Amino acid sequence: MKHYFIAGTNQGVGKTYLTCALLQALKQAGIAAAGYKPITCGDRTEARAMRDAMQEPTLSLELLNPLYLRSQADPQTAAMLERTTIDIDALADAWNVLAERYQVVLTEGCYGWLTPLSPGITMQDLAQRLRVPVLLVVNNCRGAAGLAALTVQAIQDAGITCAGIVLNHPGEEWDTAAVTNAELLESVTGVPVLASLIQGDEVGSDLIKSLF
Repeated sequence: MKHYFIAGTNQGVGKTYLTCALLQALKQAGIAAAGYKPITCGDRTEARAMRDAMQEPTLSLELLNPLYLRSQADPQTAAMLERTTIDIDALADAWNVLAERYQVVLTEGCYGWLTPLSPGITMQDLAQRLRVPVLLVVNNCRGAAGLAALTVQAIQDAGITCAGIVLNHPGEEWDTAAVTNAELLESVTGVPVLASLIQGDEVGSDLIKSLF
């Protein structure tokens, strides 16, 4: 079994949707999997969605989401407003607890890849501490290739494997970009597009087999 860090090119691209869809599919396959949302800002919607997907309603949210910041802001600003500092060592330790209990841990990043956590520390630094491959979620729209290329380059420059890209299509209509993005992204990033999903659909067995 493998653990993954699920990153996005920016906010709202479908990281939580993919994480929960994978958790549901792994549950159906009889694989013990946990979602991990190290940091939430504003509310704990994503962590609750993960717990629902795991079908473990009594599981403590603190286990899945050890740091809850109440301000709806980027993590560094939210932490500053609450007069605290984000400790990536503590977040890595919390991940280790889950990794000892579950065969698969899917860690969902907060906002984008280089989101600031504290002065000089970004989400990338936490991903480096966890030392797991990255799945990059990309909004299937015009302009996707440039954002994906920048993010993949940053992941690889950090010495982390980008295992694949998942295109997430949020709407029903498909334009030329949505139809052609998969081939274009593979060309400009050198990273395989593992799936093109329509948000709300379940993930296919082929994606599960390719990842686990």
